[in-house]
Amino acid sequence: MKNTIFTGAAIAIITPMNADGSINYDVLGEIIDTQIESGTDAIVICGTTGEASTMTDEEHLECIRFAVQRTAKRVPVIAGTGSNDTAYAVKLSKEAEDVGADALLLVTPYYNKTTQKGLIAHFTAVADAVNIPIVLYNIPGRTGMNMDIATVKELAKHRNIAAIKEASGNISYAAKLIAECGDMIDVYSGNDDMIVPLMSLGAKGVISVLSHVIPRETHNMVQYCLDNNFAEATKLQIEYLDLINNLFIEVNPIPVKEAMNMIGVNAGPCRLPLIDMTEEHKAALRASLEKHGLMK
Repeated sequence: MKNTIFTGAAIAIITPMNADGSINYDVLGEIIDTQIESGTDAIVICGTTGEASTMTDEEHLECIRFAVQRTAKRVPVIAGTGSNDTAYAVKLSKEAEDVGADALLLVTPYYNKTTQKGLIAHFTAVADAVNIPIVLYNIPGRTGMNMDIATVKELAKHRNIAAIKEASGNISYAAKLIAECGDMIDVYSGNDDMIVPLMSLGAKGVISVLSHVIPRETHNMVQYCLDNNFAEATKLQIEYLDLINNLFIEVNPIPVKEAMNMIGVNAGPCRLPLIDMTEEHKAALRASLEKHGLMK
C-alpha cells in the first residue's frame, strides 16, 4: 500500500465569488480556516464544487496557490487538475505541483470520453509527469463513463496513483472495487449519502460537500467509522440525510453556495451556466438548515 494522502473527511471546497463574478479570496481563506479548526482533514481545491471548469488558467493556479499558502501545511491540499485534454491535464498538474499542492484529483475524461485502455494511457501520462500522489475520480453521472475495476487495478500499480474518489453511487461496484483493489489503492466516498456504507466496506474517508455546513459532524461521522463505532456513525448519517439530499436538490454547487449564503457565509453567486435555485428548492434547503439549527 502506498502512503495514504489523508484519512477522514476532506472538503470539496467552493470558490466564493464577488457580485461581479471575481473570486473572493478573503472568504475562501475564512472557509479554509473554519474547516481546519472544525476538524476537516484535507482541502480539495478547484474540483467540481469549486467551479474549476469556469476558471481561467490564471485563476485556477492562483486558487491552488492560495489554498496551499493559507493551509500552511496544517492539512493536505489536493488540487483538481483533471481535463479531457491529456496534454492540458499534464500541464496543469505540473503547475499545481510547482505551487505546492500535496496531491492531485483527476476526473475521467468527459465528452470526448475514451476507452478503458485510453483511461490507462491518460492517467499514466499525468502520473508519469509528476512526483506527488494522484486521486482518481470516478463520477459517471457527470462524465458519461465508468472506470472498470480492472482499469483501476492496473492504474493502482503506478507509484503515484494512490487513491480513488468513488462517486458512482453504485454500492455493488464500490464493494467490488474495495474487495479487488483495496490493498492497492485507497478509496474515498464521493457521495455524502454513502459515507457510512462505503466506510463499512473499508473506505478511508469522504471528499465531502456536506462539510461546508457541518464540518465537525462530518468529521465525527467519519471518525466514528474509523473507530469501528458504526452505530454512532449511522445515527449521524441518518440524522443529516435530509440536509444531504437538499444540498444536491439541484446541480452541485448551486445548493451548497446558497446554503452558505443562508447561514451567513458570503459565498456569492455561481458562474454561468449555473444559475440561482428555484424558490421552491430554496425553501426546502432553508427548512433543512433551520431543522438542524444552522441558520443565523
